[in-house]
Amino acid sequence: MANSKQLPVGTVAAEPEPINLDWSVTALVIIDMQRDFMEPGGFGETLGNDVSQLARAVKPIASVLAAARDLGILVVHTREGHLPDLSDAPPAKIERGAPSLRIGDPGPMGRILIRGEAGHDIIPELYPLDSEVIIDKPGKGAFYATELGDILQKYGIENLLVCGVTTEVCVNTTVREANDRGYRCVVLADGCASYFPEFHEMGLKMIKAQGGIFGWVSDSAAVLQAMTPETSNILAAGASR
Repeated sequence: MANSKQLPVGTVAAEPEPINLDWSVTALVIIDMQRDFMEPGGFGETLGNDVSQLARAVKPIASVLAAARDLGILVVHTREGHLPDLSDAPPAKIERGAPSLRIGDPGPMGRILIRGEAGHDIIPELYPLDSEVIIDKPGKGAFYATELGDILQKYGIENLLVCGVTTEVCVNTTVREANDRGYRCVVLADGCASYFPEFHEMGLKMIKAQGGIFGWVSDSAAVLQAMTPETSNILAAGASR
């Protein structure tokens, strides 16, 4: 079931080349903008990371999210986390490294990375509407052990605008999963972030390398321009001539 609204086609400036997107079959996928990753006291900080590094992605995502809502594009939010009994959390994941708190331990925002706890939820600036899709995932990729594939198929989605955190982990993993399933992915460079700026840069290079082996890389300004109805209608009219 594709979007019932007749939406225009937009040309997004991107690397390795511009890409035409039919907004009717495009979804905005916002990866793991959760308090456990974004705020002090959460899972990200327990691993020794500077969580302030991720704040730069919030405003670009918020601007694209507002435009997607205005245009009627399908919006999907993902959250990484586990069941309270940790039955979906592999021991190798729980036991790795030497964090100050492990998955499931009590923290300032409830049990670390556990579904239903305050830290597991999405930050207020990007909080989902009741009408938007929320995917709770136990792993790094948004397709693994989730209903995301079925939902995208239901809505006839072909293209994904992908943003969120972190660039080299959950964003990259999701884009690779989507690429194998035939989706065209456009990643918003300024709408992604990493605790390690060099990993952010390399994560984006991996996506757009070799002619866009996993997808395209753009930014919020280019996507917003392509989403503007006036701009999109002009581009669509030109393409039909």
